Amino acid sequence: MKPGKVHLVGAGPGDPKLITVYGMECIQKADVIAYDRLVNPKLLTYAKENAELVYCGKSPGRHHLIQEEIHSLLVEKALQGKNVTRLKGGDPFVFGRGGEEAEVLAANGIEYEIIPGVTAGIAAPAYAGIPVTHREHASSFAIVTGHGRDYKGQDNLNWQALAQGIDTIAFYMGIGNMPFICEQLIEHGRDEETPVAVIEWGTTDKQRTITGTLNTISMLAVNEEIQNPAIFLVGEVVQLREKIQWFEKVIESESTSEGNESRCLSFKN
Repeated sequence: MKPGKVHLVGAGPGDPKLITVYGMECIQKADVIAYDRLVNPKLLTYAKENAELVYCGKSPGRHHLIQEEIHSLLVEKALQGKNVTRLKGGDPFVFGRGGEEAEVLAANGIEYEIIPGVTAGIAAPAYAGIPVTHREHASSFAIVTGHGRDYKGQDNLNWQALAQGIDTIAFYMGIGNMPFICEQLIEHGRDEETPVAVIEWGTTDKQRTITGTLNTISMLAVNEEIQNPAIFLVGEVVQLREKIQWFEKVIESESTSEGNESRCLSFKN
């Protein structure tokens, strides 16, 4: 039997309309869809009737399937001759372990394609009215994992380079380690009054944004009970939110318009 093909597809950050045209085609043609927790379930309604849907969700401290099991699943289904879509929140190669999965597929001689997706570090700020670059405020931008950045010695970031050399920093998966991250940026030269935004459930109808500074944002996030998934953005561009925020107004308008279906659906928790 000829092996099938695997498409590693970025589903985008939450709003189902942000998936690429090619990504949607892969959903529609797949025999098997292995999807993550942060994939909007509305996208799965476009699967063909007999497609097999396999939940591969991960949340902090809880993995429905461990990564090695996901690797085995992709290989197994492809060797059965099936067309597999691995549907991942955001972009497969931005903290999505798409690179690891591609390595396994290559090692097993399975054909695959990578379909990029819109990543949350750009999209969530945009939906919150915050441009990650701006001619007057920021000419550099970095995406950094906040996972494992804590007091336990698991950290290997160049904090001085981040603090002093990057205008805008987006931290993924860092809500639990926010106090440590803010402390490191301040200790390595970033002004404690640098604006910070935290965006929870970015680009969805559950989106919530709070703002503060490196010195205040950790306590504000605790007081507001911010939970994952959320990113936090550090940089002067955050102050532009006061002028150009827009998405929350759209959601408010839709929620008060009789018979108007929301543009986004809630995620599987």
